[in-house]
Amino acid sequence: MRTPTRIPIPVTTTIDHTLGDAGLMQLMWLASPALPVGGFSYSEGLESAVDQAYVTTESEASRWLIDQLHLSLARCDLPVIAHGVAAWRTADHARVAELNAWVAQTRESSELRAQTQQMGTSLLHWLRNHTSATAWQMDFLASLEPSYPLSYALAASATQADVRSCLLAFAFGWAENMVQAAIKSVPLGQSAGQRILSALVAEIPQAIDHALKLEKLGIAQYQAFTPMLAILSAQHETQYSRLFRS
Repeated sequence: MRTPTRIPIPVTTTIDHTLGDAGLMQLMWLASPALPVGGFSYSEGLESAVDQAYVTTESEASRWLIDQLHLSLARCDLPVIAHGVAAWRTADHARVAELNAWVAQTRESSELRAQTQQMGTSLLHWLRNHTSATAWQMDFLASLEPSYPLSYALAASATQADVRSCLLAFAFGWAENMVQAAIKSVPLGQSAGQRILSALVAEIPQAIDHALKLEKLGIAQYQAFTPMLAILSAQHETQYSRLFRS
């Protein structure tokens, strides 16, 4: 692994909280399910929960995803992304490496680890076709076996959006992918999916508030403890019939 160093690259320390059209469109792009990172191919244990009959209805799917938002994303990925955006913007590459390693260490099944590395690598390939990251930044991240939160943080750091907006875009993109997974695996209709998405959207700001508080406390306060999700993910690896990769 390349030794993290600080290099003299242009850094904006004062972020314009009023996004221009280009910055807003970049965040919308990052939140889009059409972003070619393969997010649509993962259910993050939801398909296994359906198979085990823990999730069989619209209301159960809604509760499951809201719990995952607050117990997993708000305590883990979202504070990591907030920290990662700041680290990329200040060229703190040692912190980027530390955060990336923490994400890999806290994925509790081989499926979940494979997911974050595949999506992180795919987003890094996408970045190579854009001008929002330097070649050095991309090569450095590639040397770490990039996780999706740190690849996303690199992409979002170039938008000059405030960190909260970056997290809103990430959380909404995750919510859309998970709702589509619920529609396919429960299964549910499109109207039910929109109701679940509406419920998630109402919860996302609170989840981000919690994530930003954790980010200020430091990485020692981040949490990755969702034992039932880990068990279901491990069981999914040998599930007889499945649509998703996790």
